[in-house]
Amino acid sequence: MRPLLFVRNDPFETFGIASAAVADAGADVRVWEAIDGAPPPALDEHAGVIVFGSAFNIEHADERPFIHEVAAFARSAVEGDVPLLGICFGAQLLAWALGAPVVKAAHREIGFVPLRPEPAAAGDPLLAAFADGDEVFQWHMDTFELPAGATLLAGGDRVAHQAYRVGDTAWGTQFHFEVDAAEIELWVEEFGGDEALAAAWGTTGEALRAAVATSITAHAERGRALLGRFVEFARRRDEASEASAAPQALA
Repeated sequence: MRPLLFVRNDPFETFGIASAAVADAGADVRVWEAIDGAPPPALDEHAGVIVFGSAFNIEHADERPFIHEVAAFARSAVEGDVPLLGICFGAQLLAWALGAPVVKAAHREIGFVPLRPEPAAAGDPLLAAFADGDEVFQWHMDTFELPAGATLLAGGDRVAHQAYRVGDTAWGTQFHFEVDAAEIELWVEEFGGDEALAAAWGTTGEALRAAVATSITAHAERGRALLGRFVEFARRRDEASEASAAPQALA
């Protein structure tokens, strides 16, 4: 199996549980440091792509050229049927790359909130890992419209679009299924602590840490399940691609 590509869009992105979960599922990882302006790697060298979150929003695209570059890369993955999974900013970027608006949400979400899977999630290769009411971690102020032809897989009580699929090989999740306690702590510290969090998000580091203590274990189990499903999906696609490209034996 060719490696998966992790796309880093923020200097404080640690990938949470994702690196270990992908390794446990039997796949190697390469990292594209998109936030640092590194050129995009060759798409055909990878079995799948995961586009991670960012402190930047789509509205910053003209001042942060990497956003345009990652969007073009994501669009190429969709067009080439390369499995792609966008997380939070990555989900917004995928929608935007495919022509859907990204706007301010009516409600900012931070912390653990219940997920509301749609009927289509039951048969989805990735989102079938979630049941109604499962808690997912959020930290976002924007939301997205669905790209043309996309299937809504999950909503939320306050923000309607939480997960979707485009075609058979591309997904976006507004929630951060990949975070661990250490990454959340890093984000809290980098944001500036309780005063800044209270002013911008109406919460505190103490409240987030308390929620992490009670919710992160089950959250991480579901995150690992989703990542394992993505690796398996990418592996099957990769094996099928290799088989179709192999020379046919002479009769």
